Amino acid sequence: MHDLKIWNKAIGLATEIYKVTADFPNEEKYGLTSQIRRSAVSISSNIAEGAGRNSSNEFIHFLGISSGSSYELQTQLVIAEQVRLIDNKIVTSLLKEIEEIQKMNYKLQQSMKQFK
Repeated sequence: MHDLKIWNKAIGLATEIYKVTADFPNEEKYGLTSQIRRSAVSISSNIAEGAGRNSSNEFIHFLGISSGSSYELQTQLVIAEQVRLIDNKIVTSLLKEIEEIQKMNYKLQQSMKQFK
């Protein structure tokens, strides 16, 4: 699994998300901070879980969950920006990373569907 490029990119994104949210106010600890971190971790975790399954159908299913988590993360980052928890430049950079992972996820799902 360590050779899966999408998984490595998702791990990098989650790591960056933890760094960015470290400066969030304490009152957001159980709010946006927790939600953003869980979504970010869910992306790579579902890729890993799918890769560890016994069939292509199961892997595709978990890639779909990972994709959903990436869209959830996008939404949460936009909200965090609008309430001024994250600078626009940082959000823009993170959104680009997420979009790249989403494209990779889609392509991987499509290629796996062809070989079912």
